[in-house]
Amino acid sequence: MTRIGGAGTSGMVDWNLAVATATRFVRPGPDVSRDEARAVVAELRRHAKAAEEHVRAFTRMIPEGHEPEDTPVLVVDRAGWVKANVAGFREVLRPLLEKMQERRGNTPGGAVLGAVGGKVTGVELGMLLSFLASRVLGQYETFAPATRDLPASETGGGRLLLVAPNIVHVERELGVDPHDFRLWVCLHEETHRTQFTAVPWLRDHLEGEIQSFLEQTEVDPMTVLERLREAAQSLTGNKPEGDEDEGGRSIVELVQTPAQREILGRLTAVMSLLEGHADYVMDGVGPQVVPSVNEIREKFQQRRAKGASRLDQALRKLLGLDAKLRQYRDGERFVRAVVEEVGMDGFNRVWTSPNTLPTKAEIAKPADWVARVHRKADS
Repeated sequence: MTRIGGAGTSGMVDWNLAVATATRFVRPGPDVSRDEARAVVAELRRHAKAAEEHVRAFTRMIPEGHEPEDTPVLVVDRAGWVKANVAGFREVLRPLLEKMQERRGNTPGGAVLGAVGGKVTGVELGMLLSFLASRVLGQYETFAPATRDLPASETGGGRLLLVAPNIVHVERELGVDPHDFRLWVCLHEETHRTQFTAVPWLRDHLEGEIQSFLEQTEVDPMTVLERLREAAQSLTGNKPEGDEDEGGRSIVELVQTPAQREILGRLTAVMSLLEGHADYVMDGVGPQVVPSVNEIREKFQQRRAKGASRLDQALRKLLGLDAKLRQYRDGERFVRAVVEEVGMDGFNRVWTSPNTLPTKAEIAKPADWVARVHRKADS
């Protein structure tokens, strides 16, 4: 197992225990033979390469003759996804955890947290990752540090993960053509890779916003620990009787200050743009290269809308994942409306600078973004 630990924040989270816990409790993948597994991995790698060309041609984000930063494409299993995300979380959350550790000795619960702290939090985080690890089809890791097992971009971050067992599971569940579905998934994830490789300032901008958000956090470490424990109890069915608060606040909502709400609004707008753009591109390219795209899209949308069990819905609320589902829908509407109004090249002005990114209000009213960015620039 890759060691993730290190100095500085190890007292707040036992990262290696998080990996071990998630790996232990993650659901087993679909039943496939070794030969079939190899074939799936090889096909996903081919589709990722093909998707790269399709996405670049459709989006026109990368000028002809320009070669953007190269980032690796990794086909992983559920345990590999867990290791990659723990490494990413450790980097992004470092400022918050250091701040929480400083406060630990100055709070009434400090002694208790000191006794159970890192290992308990590692277990709770591992339980949450075990839940998520069986649901993610693919992911562009923007802030991915390289590890011994998981390479990343040489210039400071970025790799594309395709989670093979989850892709196979969903294609079987939906009853769709597996070859078409795999390419369809790759189109979505490759769009995210193109967004960050074609727009060099985007990664630093997002990182700056996230770090500003974390720096503004004024939260009792015991409160975060309690929310993690609630999530883990939901997973194991051990939530206390009568404690079914499905309308409770998410972890993200707990740590908001007025300044954070402003930052979160900007982050929500950017994430809506990125997710909606990926859905729009996936649908735009799909009919040309994925023969059964209409069937896939319809069944996948039904699966998204239906959700899963009550447990899934409660966890989505707690983790803020219900907001992510809205981002797909709202962002796609924004992209579609802008492209219809000003064309693909006109839409691509969104990538000019942080100032041309849509606000949260403009995501809901695309015409306002067009008026601000186009008519002002063209007048």
